[in-house]
Amino acid sequence: MDSSANSLINPDARMGLAGAQPGVGAAGAGQAGGAADLGGLGSNLGGNFGQRLSGLAQMRGNPRAPLIFAVALLVAVVAGLFLWSRAPDYKVLYSNLSDRDGGAIITALQAANIPYKFSDAGGAILVPAEQVHEMRLRLASQGLPKSGSVGFELMDNQKFGISQFAEQINYQRALEGELERTVESISSVKSARVHLAIPKPSVFVRDKEAPSASVLVNLYPGRALDEGQVLAITHMVSSAVPDMPVKGVTILDQDGNLLTQPSTGSGLDASQLKYRQQIERSTQQRIDAILAPLFGSGNAHSQVSADIDFSHSEQTSENYGPNGTPQQAAIRSQQSSSATEMSQGGASGVPGALSNQPPQPASAPINAPNGASGVTTTPVSDRKDSTTNYELDKTVRHLEQPMGGIKRLSVAVVVNYLRVVDGKGHATMQPVTADKLAQVNQLVKDAMGFDQARGDSVNVVNSPFTTEVDPNADLPWWRTPDMIALAKQIATYLGIGAVALFLYFVMVKPALRRAFPPPESAAAAALPSPDEPILLDGIPAAERAGANTVAELETDSELLALESSKHKYERNLEFARNIARQDPKIVATVVKNWVSDER
Repeated sequence: MDSSANSLINPDARMGLAGAQPGVGAAGAGQAGGAADLGGLGSNLGGNFGQRLSGLAQMRGNPRAPLIFAVALLVAVVAGLFLWSRAPDYKVLYSNLSDRDGGAIITALQAANIPYKFSDAGGAILVPAEQVHEMRLRLASQGLPKSGSVGFELMDNQKFGISQFAEQINYQRALEGELERTVESISSVKSARVHLAIPKPSVFVRDKEAPSASVLVNLYPGRALDEGQVLAITHMVSSAVPDMPVKGVTILDQDGNLLTQPSTGSGLDASQLKYRQQIERSTQQRIDAILAPLFGSGNAHSQVSADIDFSHSEQTSENYGPNGTPQQAAIRSQQSSSATEMSQGGASGVPGALSNQPPQPASAPINAPNGASGVTTTPVSDRKDSTTNYELDKTVRHLEQPMGGIKRLSVAVVVNYLRVVDGKGHATMQPVTADKLAQVNQLVKDAMGFDQARGDSVNVVNSPFTTEVDPNADLPWWRTPDMIALAKQIATYLGIGAVALFLYFVMVKPALRRAFPPPESAAAAALPSPDEPILLDGIPAAERAGANTVAELETDSELLALESSKHKYERNLEFARNIARQDPKIVATVVKNWVSDER
């Protein structure tokens, strides 16, 4: 009726409007057409919106829709919590990579189907912790990441007709690259840069300059180079470049700290310090090894201080001792000579006027020997010389004192009190007796090689040791770090279970009850529906109960109709209770009819 009335009224209204406004022309017609188009668009939008509302109403009316939504939400939440608890721990695979190496590594990770992500600063590639070492080995087999330095392979592709200057530059670059690779092979060095300053060779000795090198090492976090490693890098670089002195190598770290200290000639180098520590450590180990069986492990501690002589000296001496008696002395050489002069009675002298004398009368001595002339001679002088050379008592001594000799050893030993258990099982700490301390003192001297001449000293002290207090010793068991960590882990899983149970009891279980109601009982099934009249002997119960009862029944029926969203079983039961309260006679009659029908 409403639609037909509207259809009958609308044409008259439109005709009336047209008669009331006769002056409206084409513009009015156009406005009317636009209004019609807008009306059509509005009707389309309204229809679509109505369809969506009707679809939403149908979805709400479907009793299984909440169940599906609740189950999906439960599965999503449990899956999300499980994935969150099982999320892999990402660690750094490589950092500070060049763009080329980073792209090649990402391509290799994608080919191997390995998940990866970048750090917040974008300077590192992260992969799951359990795959870090495996991927490093796999990428290393592919030559990744490639180092930015080049070695002597740069000399493989030399161009024809290259100048001497370019060839020298390529050689210097190749040498720098090889040195960088060698320095990077040290475990503590992450990367290295080497700069060589090789002067141009000159034929003049006065203008000759020595080459020098600068090395920058980038160390891994938490690592450092000791003096021995710095000295090794210095000697390695100086040995790789011809005519480069050791003092011409400078080494810096990534923080700009100078690692090569200038040599003053008075300090100890790393090898000397290491030798001193080795002497002290070996002496301490010998002392601890001999005291451990007597007092037990940890009940005797020793410290050794060694004074080492690192001076190198040479001495040559020549000593002369006094000679003994001639019989004891050794003769080197002996020389003797004798001379005798004789005088003659005849003429003598230089022939001449002064030496001419008349001849003497001849004499014939009776005792003259046969064949002797008559000239007589008498001795004038007789001289004898004797020279004897004896060996000198001389001692020549050449002493060369080696460096590294022990000048003095100082040893300190502290011994704990002895633990004594009485007959009742009570343990007490008692001091060591003086006789046993004297034995310990002698054992320490024998173990260290005590030498009183060089000033060695030994000090043995008996004192109770203070045990280290455990900060968790006084805490109850439920507050220890291990129990707290276990409780956190258990709480994580209990939280997941609690969320799952909450979603089940709040959303899933009510949805299941709505979708699958329990079966109705026989008494509830026998009750009539609110819309059907109750018949008593073929007469409606409302007529027999009176007008008031009928009005009340209709009111109750309206109330039950408004509560149609409730469960059917609960609605029928509530309806039966209302009838029983309002008119017990009718209910008794119904029950009586049921009993008579069953018979």
